[in-house]
Amino acid sequence: MTKILLVEDHEEIWDFLSRRLKRRGFDVVLAHDGQDGVEKARAVEPDIILLDMNLPIMDGWTAARTIRADTTMQRMPIIALTAHAMSGDKEKTLAAGCDDYHAKPVDFGKLVGQIEALVGASPS
Repeated sequence: MTKILLVEDHEEIWDFLSRRLKRRGFDVVLAHDGQDGVEKARAVEPDIILLDMNLPIMDGWTAARTIRADTTMQRMPIIALTAHAMSGDKEKTLAAGCDDYHAKPVDFGKLVGQIEALVGASPS
């Protein structure tokens, strides 16, 4: 079963996403701020991370850079979830170490396709 770490601070979004992902057969672990996300990434070793970029305590850009700097977590795929959809925002998330970008509001079907593409391409 694919384990997803969902790092999201808005209850409506994490509730919606976690319930739908679980129905699709994913194992979902929640973190509600960037620091908690980094710590849970180390502890639970998810197959993929869905990372909101606008988080309390540690923002998503810093969390992504922290994960990429840690040699034990460098290849965990990360999809940035962000309401930032301005020109250059996608490039900014990719430069921080994210593998893909998904603008909010979430298109669930597209997001599942992105998850499957990254998890299928990552080593087992």
